[in-house]
Amino acid sequence: MSRIIKDIFILFAITLVAGLALGAVYNLTSNARSEQEKKTLNEAYENVMPGVQSTEKVKVDLKQMNEHIAKEVVAKEKDLEYKPYNEFKATITDVLIAKDENKKDLGYIITVTDEEAYNGSLTMTVGVDMNGSVKGISFLDINETPGLGMKAKDEEFLKQYYGKDVDFFTYVKEKAEDKSQVDAISSATITSNAVTHGVDACLICANHLGGDDHE
Repeated sequence: MSRIIKDIFILFAITLVAGLALGAVYNLTSNARSEQEKKTLNEAYENVMPGVQSTEKVKVDLKQMNEHIAKEVVAKEKDLEYKPYNEFKATITDVLIAKDENKKDLGYIITVTDEEAYNGSLTMTVGVDMNGSVKGISFLDINETPGLGMKAKDEEFLKQYYGKDVDFFTYVKEKAEDKSQVDAISSATITSNAVTHGVDACLICANHLGGDDHE
């Protein structure tokens, strides 16, 4: 019996020491992780909104905004008689106003997560200038199929959304016929659908905010 108690005590001691060690390592590396995450976000902001020097949080009720966006998407798709591969499941999670070195508003930097992706979801930041045109797209999280859905990160695909006076995009499997259409990634329709819905969510969000106040 004493041997069992001794073994239990030793096991408890080992577990306790291991837990304390893991906690110490976590605390030591938390600052480094936080700095890396901040660096990743700043790089994404610079990619989607060239010239950005600072950002400010926009005051917006995300629940109401996402409800408005979902209704707008459904209405637009109905008007266009457009049937995407998957129904709209994109959610805006953050909205910033981007400013240049003179504190002039450049546009909105919007983070969106779309649950329509082939491997579950994808998250990206989208820059929309004050004229309502997409300036850039940067992925924060994407785990699509290599060689297929991961081509969504290629500039050749993403540039189809940039600099156009368009308030709603659709994707097509054949050749795009007008500026509001983008050519879907070959054999990656689901991913193309997810990215397009994500971009549309950001466009509707930016257009809806218009001149709203920000903090």
